[in-house]
Amino acid sequence: MIEYFDYPFFVNALWGVVLISVASAIVGTYIVARRMVAICGGITHACFGGLGLGCFMGWNPLAVAAAFAVGSSLGVEWLSERQRLRQDSAIAVVWSLGMALGVLFVFLTPGYVPELNSFLFGNILTVTRTDLWLFGGFTAVLTAFFALNYRRIVAVAFDPDFARVAGLPVRLLQGVMSVLVAVCIVLAIRLVGVMLLMAVISLPQLTAEVACRRFGSIMAGSVAVSLVCSVAGLFLSMAVDVPCSALIVMFMGAAFAVARCCRKMFKRPQADGN
Repeated sequence: MIEYFDYPFFVNALWGVVLISVASAIVGTYIVARRMVAICGGITHACFGGLGLGCFMGWNPLAVAAAFAVGSSLGVEWLSERQRLRQDSAIAVVWSLGMALGVLFVFLTPGYVPELNSFLFGNILTVTRTDLWLFGGFTAVLTAFFALNYRRIVAVAFDPDFARVAGLPVRLLQGVMSVLVAVCIVLAIRLVGVMLLMAVISLPQLTAEVACRRFGSIMAGSVAVSLVCSVAGLFLSMAVDVPCSALIVMFMGAAFAVARCCRKMFKRPQADGN
């Protein structure tokens, strides 16, 4: 296992896993608190339209996907608040249009699109030093924004109506968080791909919620679960030569199952005693 560190691509992948895990855990806590997991799925699949357009035009697919993600996130907020469209309906519009555009552009792209499998299923082993600087910069900005606006973000996440009455800039905070969520989703595509991304955004938080109730505790627990499962998935994928993304999600699913089982086991004696 120590010999893995002799390979630069593995070292890059390990740092990438750590940075993306921290960022996705922080963003995922906000998403789960606001009950926006479905929106996350819509944005994730809308990114496929940007990936397809980038491949068709010969541009950087991830950069175009980021633009699609930000536009989709803000579009859902605009449709649900300004156009009085139900949020699930707005998500369906963004989800279906993004996937349809992606399929169309991929079909129109001449020749074979080699990056397509990486976008759909993830490939953290292709991360470069430039990517690491991008991941690190985003994680630093995200962490700083949360540290400076922690109480406001918690208020907006749990009770936006109360936050408005208290005079907080709810719309501005929601807009900034929508952009940060969208960018995090695009970066996490490199880790697990479009198909498995919702698991990385939600499973660590659901696992942490088994033992924690406060927003900060859930966030810290999510970071720990995400880091352990992601690093374990990366090392095991190198040992058995299987896709890293699938193993990461399986570890997260196993952690959630174990946490739920432990909660039931510890609760049962207490109930019998009463």
